[in-house]
Amino acid sequence: MDLLLAFTKQILILTAESDKVMYESLKDDGFTLSFNEGLDPVSKVLDNDSTSLVVLDMDANTNDDNVQLIKTTKHFGIPLFAVLDPEDNQKLESSIGLDEIIFKPFQYNELITRIRRILWRNGSWDIGQIIRIGDLTIDQDKYEVSVAENRIILTFKEYQLLCLLAANPGKVYTRETLLNRIWDYDYFGGTRTVDVHIRRLRSKVEDANHLFIETVRNVGYRFISY
Repeated sequence: MDLLLAFTKQILILTAESDKVMYESLKDDGFTLSFNEGLDPVSKVLDNDSTSLVVLDMDANTNDDNVQLIKTTKHFGIPLFAVLDPEDNQKLESSIGLDEIIFKPFQYNELITRIRRILWRNGSWDIGQIIRIGDLTIDQDKYEVSVAENRIILTFKEYQLLCLLAANPGKVYTRETLLNRIWDYDYFGGTRTVDVHIRRLRSKVEDANHLFIETVRNVGYRFISY
């Protein structure tokens, strides 16, 4: 497997222990995550780490602590992304000067899009992302897919499914997870739509000599690990 990805970036997330689950899906998109609570460890982590982005959950800290965390992060020249409650006016005022803000509740697709935009804007994101596995090539810069050098035309949802699965070979995704990741929670069509799109995707990228996606019975799908 030749997997060339530009988004293996380190993200430091400053949030409460109970809120970590909101960010865990970033691992599936190639990011390495580290978590911290409070002020004390942050300077040491940033001083000895290759962190590309800090995500600050402002609801997890007092206003004074947030101000200090913002100053510390800016001191190291690292982009800072704040997550906060739109009704908390005091913390909203403290967020002035941040690189990006997202309000709760948010959808995962919005979170990942904003993170990529920050990294690209700050020169930490190489948009020339290519995935090569066997005869399959996905050029994420051009949104092009080919198998054995033959161009494959996909719908955008088919393309999103293929990118997610191919970027994580061997990882099993439930139908519910795929529905959430590609269509978001506000889609009411049910998991059947995942099966339909996977079937269409397979009909386009697979043949007798090329098998990429495996059905895990009663669970979901995974990209075959070569």
